[in-house]
Amino acid sequence: MTTRDIVLIALFTALTAVLAVVPPITFPVLPVPITAQSLGVMLAGGILGAKRGALSLILLLVLVAIGLPLLAGGRGGFSVFFGATAGFLFGWVIAAFAIGWMTEKFWNGLSFVSATLICVAGGIVVMYAIGIPWITFSAGVPIGKAFIGSVTYIPGDIVKALIAAGVMVTVKRTYPIIGQAA
Repeated sequence: MTTRDIVLIALFTALTAVLAVVPPITFPVLPVPITAQSLGVMLAGGILGAKRGALSLILLLVLVAIGLPLLAGGRGGFSVFFGATAGFLFGWVIAAFAIGWMTEKFWNGLSFVSATLICVAGGIVVMYAIGIPWITFSAGVPIGKAFIGSVTYIPGDIVKALIAAGVMVTVKRTYPIIGQAA
């Protein structure tokens, strides 16, 4: 790992942390807020690739675990890893890796459409596949109710996927970080 890799990982950790400043939106159906931080997850994987994208989210979660209030709503500390949102937090790492892996695999033909599909697959499908069962486990919400309640989040996640795809394609054209990966 080069100094450049470390700087990029830290940069996307900071970017995802800064997205916590956008106030979370909560719904009474589920104990999980809508945050802008999932955009950071999509950007980390889509711009840095699988390994560095996942490492940027791992670093963020380590900082959260030691008590820094880097999650939406100023949350932080080890206890967040036992609440209803923990599945989504752990899902961030896997989603960033999945988005990065798909982006690397389809790098040469990456377009706005393919980047959007990659962000939807990794940033919505993968994330929900981890987060929804965790809600059921930790909050005692039936899986059907957790799934139906999560549907309200999809329009916002699609908007985030579109934004991330636009950024990914622009970065690919102007400063292709993944294309320079070792």
